[in-house]
Amino acid sequence: MHRFLVTLLMLASCARMTVPVKLPPEITAVLPSKCRQVLYVIAADQQDTAAQLTMLERTPAHAWRAVCAPLPARIGRNGMAWGHSEFALKSPSGWRIKQEGDGCAPAGVFRITRAFGSEPEPASIKLPYLQCTKHHWGIDDVNSKHYNQIVDDRTVACDWTGPETMVPAIGCYKLGAVIAHNPHNTPGLGSCIFLHLWQGENVPTAGCTAMSEQHLRQILAWLDPAENPCLVQLVQQR
Repeated sequence: MHRFLVTLLMLASCARMTVPVKLPPEITAVLPSKCRQVLYVIAADQQDTAAQLTMLERTPAHAWRAVCAPLPARIGRNGMAWGHSEFALKSPSGWRIKQEGDGCAPAGVFRITRAFGSEPEPASIKLPYLQCTKHHWGIDDVNSKHYNQIVDDRTVACDWTGPETMVPAIGCYKLGAVIAHNPHNTPGLGSCIFLHLWQGENVPTAGCTAMSEQHLRQILAWLDPAENPCLVQLVQQR
């Protein structure tokens, strides 16, 4: 009951909508039939660092509708590059391909697998939750067998250099969610792509998708693993 009430409060600032949204046919062709929630992130072009994020749900007729007005988000400091997904979605002509350290957010379709944060698990979150400590690291070393994974240095042997702490002093990982980009953890194709808190409405990321704390909490309260949520990240169609 407590979780239900918290969820209602989190969504109170977002009036219920029934606005239909048409996803590109190549996207609907690869989205799993069991996926009933989508975070739809759209930037103006491949170089833009600003984006709009819309929460979509699948209707009984298998169409998509927005459940909230678009929310402002920030993406990679170098815009978007075509990402690496488990879904058979070919990169469109003219796209850069996502690589480690390129400062680009990945475009494409990706599962949202779990939530994490430095704070204790919020009652509103339904995704599996990892509470991060000073022992948790995001591994971006291409020579590590733990590349593209969050690890606990108390349980695995260190074989990496220069890892990213999961409790940064700037607080961007106070809450977040893991995006299943590069699901086979192939070295060099990009690592540790998350939803997380932004450092300001005009501050881009190193490749993740960031937003205000209010909006991130709203999104995390809405995401439900039973609905098999996915991130769809694209540029505006011309």
